Amino acid sequence: MRFPTSLALAALSVAAVRADKAVLVVGPDSADPKVTQPFAVDFGKVGKREVIYFVEMVGGERLRAIDADGKVRTVAGTGKKGDTTADPHGNALKAEFNGMHNLAVTKDGRIYLADTFNNRIRACDPFRHYMMPVAGTGQKGFAGDGDTADKAEFSQTICIALTPDEKTMYVADIGNKRVRAIDMATRAVSTIAGTGKGGVPKDGEPAKDQPLVDPRAVAADGQGNVYILERSGHALRVVDKAGKIRTVAGTGKAGKGGDGGPALKAAMNGPKFVSLDKDGSVLIADTENHQIRRYVPGKETVELVAGTGKKGGHFDTDPKKLELSRPHGVSVHPTTGELYIADSDNGRIVKVVR
Repeated sequence: MRFPTSLALAALSVAAVRADKAVLVVGPDSADPKVTQPFAVDFGKVGKREVIYFVEMVGGERLRAIDADGKVRTVAGTGKKGDTTADPHGNALKAEFNGMHNLAVTKDGRIYLADTFNNRIRACDPFRHYMMPVAGTGQKGFAGDGDTADKAEFSQTICIALTPDEKTMYVADIGNKRVRAIDMATRAVSTIAGTGKGGVPKDGEPAKDQPLVDPRAVAADGQGNVYILERSGHALRVVDKAGKIRTVAGTGKAGKGGDGGPALKAAMNGPKFVSLDKDGSVLIADTENHQIRRYVPGKETVELVAGTGKKGGHFDTDPKKLELSRPHGVSVHPTTGELYIADSDNGRIVKVVR
């Protein structure tokens, strides 16, 4: 049956309106191009104004903000690699970092930073412009479970994530092959997954008794599930509220493809970041495939969100025709629901308007 021309055009118009659209936020072709290796994005407020925060990795070593006018400013960091921790209330703009990988912003505006190669977690108060120590002695090692976070030792605090109620912070302690938790009220540290030995965990077993390959990123939902993304494990795993672990996406081998099909048959290649969308689905920065993908619990499928799979810098408003270059972060704006992608090697941040 053929549709009348007017109906066909109307259908095409609706489809066009509903299509996702990629928009450049900052980067080489924007009004403010001075961005170096953006690795992760999160969101906060200064008064009633919404602010987009991001961290810069190698060559940047700064915490930066995008204000409502689209201008980029530095919130913390000199741009020089180092480790300034002597003054617990040090000037944020005089702080030095070493390989910050991501950040987590609280509802009251405090910004937690994964100061990875300093083996620390630090906090920035953007209102009073000073830095505070949170966790880690700076000594690379494994110690401190059962003690307070300031006495704990970590081995590369590569990713941090807060639970929705902000009562717990999870830390991907990649060098120790563990995921650890910090009680934000008592500051007590514990391990929730990993034994310190490398290996693929067995489904259905207590996560604390199972090995991990290399936990690169972590995210928590509101139902007690903690998602763990493994870089060279090429897989997404989940620890449920009973503390049992299972693999939910990825074949365990580096590869590409499988979108639209069973999640356990979808191949990944060096995925580096994970976050939760508003509907409970899980966004994955599939870094070495230069794509953003989505795991859908319940359906147990993986879907393509953005990226052609080809490394490059070509910009296209169609997210699936957009070329990315080793994206390390993807986060959802809490108000608009837009996806923000840290397109790291292209030195830009892109948002997907839905």
